[in-house]
Amino acid sequence: MEKVIRIIVRTLLLGSIGFLGYLCVMSILTPIKFEEERNLREKVVIKRLIDIRKVQVEFKNQKGRYTASIDTLVSFIKDGKVAVVMKEGTLTDEQLQNGLTEAKATAIVRKGNAKEIASFGLQNFRRDTTYVSVYENLFKNDYTLENVAEIFDVPYSESDKFEINTTTYTNASGIPMSLFEAKAPYESYLKDLDRQELANLIDAKNKLDKYAGLQVGSIIEPNNNAGNWE
Repeated sequence: MEKVIRIIVRTLLLGSIGFLGYLCVMSILTPIKFEEERNLREKVVIKRLIDIRKVQVEFKNQKGRYTASIDTLVSFIKDGKVAVVMKEGTLTDEQLQNGLTEAKATAIVRKGNAKEIASFGLQNFRRDTTYVSVYENLFKNDYTLENVAEIFDVPYSESDKFEINTTTYTNASGIPMSLFEAKAPYESYLKDLDRQELANLIDAKNKLDKYAGLQVGSIIEPNNNAGNWE
């Protein structure tokens, strides 16, 4: 009987030691695995935020403001046009020193006077403006026209959209400025990972009074549309 008890005690001790060892190993591996997966996912999320910044900047270039409407941005990508200048030839240092500028050279070439063009040495100088779709200009290498709306979906979330906000900011000179921000919280794209590690990450950001997630732009103050990872 005593022999059986000793065997049971030894088995329990070995099991306890093995379990404690497992806990020690996991206490080391869990944070490492969390950070590895976080870094992997954030590369994809950052790519989407950069794409949102691209379309917002082009939208503002044409409309004079940013928009918080995802539907408006999707329509702009699919139906909008952007001017693209096709360049051929460059001005020499001598031409520039003689007062010739890109604008003057373009005007001369557009008039089509062969003698005048030759006198300025602009036979091989061309500046032609064509119009292409916003989609083709910005996103044709990364998305199809059918799935380009996915730009606004937060990767690794179930069905979350990036939160997009806009505002008008008046600077110290009294000049109004259109600002935008787009963001995704950690809870959106990391929610299926270790809950304790996620809670620690969020708590650390909150204590630093920083946004607990990834964000591009700001509606609090101008930041040149920078991302909080940059």
